[in-house]
Amino acid sequence: MFSIIGMVVVIGAIIGGYLMEKGNLKVLVQPAELVIIGGAALGTLLIANPLPVVIKMIKMILGVLGGDKFSKARYTDTLKMLNDLFSRGRKGGISSLEPDVEAPDKSEVFKKYDFIMKDHHVLDFICDTLRMAMTGTVSHFDLDQMIELDLEVHHHEVGAPIAALSTVADALPGLGIVAAVLGVVITMGAIGGPPAEIGHKVAAALVGTFLGILLCYGFLGPLAGMMTKLNDSEAQYYNCLRTGLIAFVRGAAPILAVEFARRSIPSAVRPSFKEMEAACKGVKAEAGH
Repeated sequence: MFSIIGMVVVIGAIIGGYLMEKGNLKVLVQPAELVIIGGAALGTLLIANPLPVVIKMIKMILGVLGGDKFSKARYTDTLKMLNDLFSRGRKGGISSLEPDVEAPDKSEVFKKYDFIMKDHHVLDFICDTLRMAMTGTVSHFDLDQMIELDLEVHHHEVGAPIAALSTVADALPGLGIVAAVLGVVITMGAIGGPPAEIGHKVAAALVGTFLGILLCYGFLGPLAGMMTKLNDSEAQYYNCLRTGLIAFVRGAAPILAVEFARRSIPSAVRPSFKEMEAACKGVKAEAGH
């Protein structure tokens, strides 16, 4: 939401300032310049990246417009889910979680949390970790190392679309210059024409440079930065799951394992202990906590 507001502010400030100086908006409408810059940018994107990365990049851009999904409420529900899962494993032994792990779509625990069922990456992460723990042959230290490797691979995969967008953003000022140079070439070809026509062609050429710089620093660059922040936010969420799961596998009581997970949550979205306790017990937290 804030990203959309930011884009509106950028456009509003630029157009507003331009109009304050008695600028003509029609001069900024140069379809040919957009075709040159946009087409070249798309071409560089396709040259440098395989199709899956491009598709993932588009999905991540749409995700930026939707905002950060890892809110305080999401973390609170996650802690409650972990408590339910750990309590079930504590009562019947960790092997009692096998039905939940092997068929999560039929699990009494997972089915209560739609956000888990809809995120197959998170669901697979939890199930695969518990599946290895149930073998009884993997120490909690080795399991933690395995999880760390999994998270490194996932973080690298998510980082590829961000790097792709950053590369395109960095190329846009140069592509804007290319469009401007082509405009100058056209202008030089009409140098003997009326001054008004030559002025229009020069203005069109300068618009190319303007668009390249604006798209880089006003839109794509900030979008790549926000995508990086959302990637880091997702990594923090997985770290919360990792901390709770390892604490449980190590033998901690369910509420203690959940508390380990809570302490790993960033302070801006971390539920208080009373909020976590109330959620785990299924009661409403007291106001002011």
